[in-house]
Amino acid sequence: MPLPDRLQDPPSRAVVEAAPREELHRGSWSKADLFVIASPGGGPPIVIKDFDGMLEGAPYHAGNRALQAAGYTAPATSYLFQKLERAGFVIIGKANTPEFGLMPTAEPESHGPTRNPWDPTRSSGGSSGGSAAAVASGMVPVAHAGDGGGSIRIPASMCGLFGLKPSRGRVSLGPDESEGWGGLVVRHVVARSVRDSARILDVLQGYMTGDYYTAPPPARSYADELTADPGRLRIAIRTEAPASIAPTDPACVAAAEDAARLLETLGHTVEVASPAALDEAAMLESFSTIMFASLGALIADTEAQLGRALTAADVEAVTWMYRDLAQGISGAAYVAAIHEAQRWTRRVVSWWSETGFDVLLTPTLAEPPPEIGDVASRPDEPLRAFGRALPFAAYTAPFNITGQPAVSLPTAWTDDGLPVGVQLVAAYGREDLLVRVAAQLEQAAPWIDRRPPLFG
Repeated sequence: MPLPDRLQDPPSRAVVEAAPREELHRGSWSKADLFVIASPGGGPPIVIKDFDGMLEGAPYHAGNRALQAAGYTAPATSYLFQKLERAGFVIIGKANTPEFGLMPTAEPESHGPTRNPWDPTRSSGGSSGGSAAAVASGMVPVAHAGDGGGSIRIPASMCGLFGLKPSRGRVSLGPDESEGWGGLVVRHVVARSVRDSARILDVLQGYMTGDYYTAPPPARSYADELTADPGRLRIAIRTEAPASIAPTDPACVAAAEDAARLLETLGHTVEVASPAALDEAAMLESFSTIMFASLGALIADTEAQLGRALTAADVEAVTWMYRDLAQGISGAAYVAAIHEAQRWTRRVVSWWSETGFDVLLTPTLAEPPPEIGDVASRPDEPLRAFGRALPFAAYTAPFNITGQPAVSLPTAWTDDGLPVGVQLVAAYGREDLLVRVAAQLEQAAPWIDRRPPLFG
């Protein structure tokens, strides 16, 4: 049967008919193609991140050594994985993630670092770094990912992939969760092509029973947007990190500027502009309060899963530092941070309607992929890890607060062969527009045939 535009609560796995050979995107993966399925057991393989969702009976460690030592397994299956299986995907393994998804690099002490296929001395990003490395190296065509501050877009940029963060509420987090990090977290996949990402979003999107909120349904399938003319867009460009949180490396600035020139050749207008609210430093304070308080709740959940209290020996140094900070946040302070984030969101998103800009273009990251160990948690310097994480979330995290869709595109590489992504951000609910313009960029400057040294 063909993929439905909208899936309801999935009763069981379904078989998807093989697409005509002439319709296949041959560049996606050399060994299989998405949705070319002969039987439920013969579908394309996918790995799932060891966080951002549970698969009943499978190990669930979340990058934490205490859960790993206990051999903890998931008690239920998330709707996201039910939908993937119903579409015919075969889940073949779990992908590495930093402890509790906190860092922009997948280097947990429990499982060791995930290395970048473009240069194994470099990070693959985080928190979906294991997923991104699996796709970039050719192990699987796509991989599950989640994004609470950039964790789809950061590893996509570092590994030369396409990473779309959907709008808040587009993909259900149920049934085990209604929201993550106060609404900052969204889930989808990392992929090699715009097409693969769009077609999987068609599978994953939509309201599920009991969801606390949901994004407005799309007017048509995202697959239909792949060949739709985006029209002549008004695009703003910004190459300074919001609130000047971190300096931006010249290679990342150049990637955005090169993308701007390409967009102009495609008929769009590009101007230097951005929402003024992006320069309000209070944004970082609200984000941090929400993240720390949410971690405190997650640690309580982990203690319930283990049946005992966690100690400093059970977690990494930076996690314990965040846990201590969480204990100083009252319920009133958490609610105040949520309200301030919501007020700040209105100031940011109103810029799209008030100015007439369609898309904001930025670097995805303020630095190219760092060396292994440079950003990871260190027992003797937990605060350093927080500071080193800032350049890798500076451009991405603001749009987790606003809930807007944003995408990282692999349009540039450094002189020494490291991927450098650029980010496009649209108004809330406008994944359709991002798919259109991303597909246009992919056709104008294809990246699908670029392969890292560790591929195959």
